[in-house]
Amino acid sequence: MKKILITGGAGFIGSHLVRLMVNKYPNYEIVNLDTLTYAGNLENLKDIENASNYRFVKGDITNHCFVDELFKKESFDGVMHLAAESHVDRSIASPMQFIMTNIIGTVHLLNAARESWKDKIEGKCFYHISTDEVYGSLGNEGYFVEDTSYDPRSPYSASKASSDHLVRAYHHTYNLPIVISNCSNNYGSFQFPEKLIPLMINNIKQEKPLPVYGKGDNVRDWLWVEDHVKAIDVIYHNGKIGETYNIGGDNEWTNLDLVHALCDIMDEKLNKPSGSSRNLITFVEDRKGHDHRYAIDARKLKLGLGWKPSLQFDEGLDKTIDWYLQNTEWLENVTSGAYQDYYKEQYKVNV
Repeated sequence: MKKILITGGAGFIGSHLVRLMVNKYPNYEIVNLDTLTYAGNLENLKDIENASNYRFVKGDITNHCFVDELFKKESFDGVMHLAAESHVDRSIASPMQFIMTNIIGTVHLLNAARESWKDKIEGKCFYHISTDEVYGSLGNEGYFVEDTSYDPRSPYSASKASSDHLVRAYHHTYNLPIVISNCSNNYGSFQFPEKLIPLMINNIKQEKPLPVYGKGDNVRDWLWVEDHVKAIDVIYHNGKIGETYNIGGDNEWTNLDLVHALCDIMDEKLNKPSGSSRNLITFVEDRKGHDHRYAIDARKLKLGLGWKPSLQFDEGLDKTIDWYLQNTEWLENVTSGAYQDYYKEQYKVNV
């Protein structure tokens, strides 16, 4: 029996991880901690909310008193830390929110884990889930590896880089048992539609403009979220304490090519004239400090722990589009209010 805390478990990646852990490990007690901001939604977990080995706790990791008390009460064996502000555009507009959650919140968790495990660290693990954006921007060639120097370019990536460094520092200074993973762009079901793929799916369906930054030539490596959480599971149970593992999907696409693919698939699924959705593409002013290219070398994870992506991108994209088309109520619920106001201002288009 193990008791594992998953922070940010009502969010996109977190909800998939919670579901995997609850279903795969019935002898584990999974505690989901989330403050339920705009991107956290318990509707994401309706299918397992009554599971006997699952509990939800509402709370904010930036409140150190709350975090300390939670660790004293629960005696966790492990932490899977996903709670974070994650959208680059929002970090440019409101950097302090990212500093508080991603840096200060992480430190509160580290301090609580250190105090809770000070007498016995055997079998304990603080797993910090991070991003490839901490490495900065690549040119047209090359890949990020685990020892690539950090070069964050946005408030978001800088806040995640800081938290990565702090997690490593607690390992080296206090012998806190930790692992870290840095992943590429995730896609799949339950993703809040401020991110590119669900935003485009939703806008194509409603025949609204499809905002594309600059010329659309920025390159991202896309990882299916269910493959990501399987990698997290493998790393948590088999990864070496103190190590970092990169997780990538081996799927590099320019933003414009990806939007074109989404348009064409959606035209077919919605029985629209071929090519009609491409007319919705609207080029907008480029993002400040927009990184040119991200690409992950995940050989350490593949060769060392035996993980590999399970889906080709065309299959994963098709599954993702079908999910959003079949879950219109979920999409309508999360795209109301603040989301609409934010994007009208951000992109200067009616999204």
